[in-house]
This record gives sequence, structure tokens and C-alpha cells, in this order.
Amino acid sequence: MPLPDLEIDLLRSFVAVAETGSFTAAAEVVGRTQSAVSQKILRLEETLGCRVFDRNSRGLSLTRDGERLLTAARQMLAFNDETVRQFIEPSVVGRLRLGIADDFIPHQLPRLLARFARSYPGIDLELTTGLSCDLLCGLEAEQLDLALAKRDGEMQRGRIIWREPMVWIAAADVEIDAGKPVPLVLLPAPCTYRSIALEALEHAGRSYSIACTASSLMGIQAAVAGSIGVTVLGRSFVQDGLRILNPRDQWPSLPMTEIVLLGEDRAQSQLAKPLVAFLTESLTTPKLQAIA
Repeated sequence: MPLPDLEIDLLRSFVAVAETGSFTAAAEVVGRTQSAVSQKILRLEETLGCRVFDRNSRGLSLTRDGERLLTAARQMLAFNDETVRQFIEPSVVGRLRLGIADDFIPHQLPRLLARFARSYPGIDLELTTGLSCDLLCGLEAEQLDLALAKRDGEMQRGRIIWREPMVWIAAADVEIDAGKPVPLVLLPAPCTYRSIALEALEHAGRSYSIACTASSLMGIQAAVAGSIGVTVLGRSFVQDGLRILNPRDQWPSLPMTEIVLLGEDRAQSQLAKPLVAFLTESLTTPKLQAIA
């Protein structure tokens, strides 16, 4: 008896629901109605003969079979898209210099760039990482073609490609004494995270001290994990050994952090357009935005 075929359209809806956590958000990602996405998931479950999602009052979660399917579904979608792209998009050849801010290294980015390299083997992607201010200087000096940099109060241009909440972060097992100045672990000035942390504490009337100034984000994470103090970073920087301090425990609320794409108006369009389209499609889904 021949096995049934898995339809790419059904898998695309399944991955969208799994990554966004809801049928409503998934409908926006795939450009369908919520009821249409629900029907696609039902057809997928009928094809496989098992349930891929648990639906209850607390929300939506993958079943064990759904977890097994998710990895394979992502691989099948990537292979499908890369194959189709080779036929419907013209071959592009050249070098593209991309600058990426140190504080924009979400877990998905290396995998996404590897996918891009496979999809566009003719584009030689030259990566530079550094502080946002240095990347802007490199862009102005025409040393970079495109840059993914952090938006701050002084720089309001560029296309928003990533957003996530800033959070107060401490070691998982540390207790903060509310009666003492907040020990801070910060990057040196000028730094958006630093200025936001200081302004938030000053506005809330809480005293603080600079317990540690680190030269890199890895240094910040290590110092906080070592219980030296508290810091402010994007939520994606919370790793094992760290925890988010609850705003209900009198920690001041913080704004969103935004990463913008700069230079697409000046870069060689035949090279920049594929990367811009790939990044905006891949990094602006609700799952990757990590918005609370």
C-alpha cells in the first residue's frame, strides 16, 4: 500500500502554528484565515493518523508526534523553497558586505544565514560584527553594504527587522536586597542598554552602583551569572544560570529594543534584494520577534 504524500502547504501551516503558538498568528504568517489554517492542521492530522497539537484552556502545545514532525517539516520546507528559488529567481553573483551588531545574534541567525548561503551560492557574504555605532561608521565610509544595527534615540532611520522586550536579568539563584543600591553590570558608555538601565532606576527613585563594566556581551552574561550584579539586555540573551527579574517586584518597566536594516537604498540592488527579502521574511515572524 503506497504511503500518502505530505502536502507542503499543510506543513507550512503546521510550522507556522508551532512557531507562533496560535492559529490566529499563524494565519497572518501564511496569509490565510484562521479557519483555513485550522482545516489544514486537521487534514495533516488525518493524513498522519495522529494529533500534532494539544489544545486546552492553557493554550496550544505540540504533542510528542508533533515535536517529531516539526524538525522534518522544517527541513522539507527549506528544501522545497531552496529548490523552487533556483528555478524562479535569476542567478545572482557578487560580494555583499553585511555588518551585524554584537547585540543582535539571536539563536536563529546562524542557521538562517547558512540557509541563505545555500539558496544563493553565487553571493559571497562577508560578515562583520561590532558595536552599532561602529557599523554605522563603516556604512557611511562605504566599507559595508548593509548593516543590522540597534536603533536608539539618535538613530531613527532604517527598516525594523527585529523587536524584543528589554528585561532586567540576574543570576538564577541570587537574591537582590531591595534596601541596598542595585549592583549593575553594564557595557561602557555610550551604550543604549546602559543609558536605559540608569534612566529607569533614576526615574523609579532607586539607587544603584556600577559593580562591573564589561567590554562584551559575553562578559556581561558571565558577570551576571557569577552573581556580581544585575543588567539590562534583550530577552533573547537570557541563558542557563540567568533569570528575568519580575516587574511586579518593583523593577522598573523597560522599552522594546529594535534592530533596523540600513543601507538597502544604496547597496547593489541585485545583491541586496535577495538578502533583504530573506531576512525580512525570516526575522519578522511573531516567534522570532519574541514580543511579550
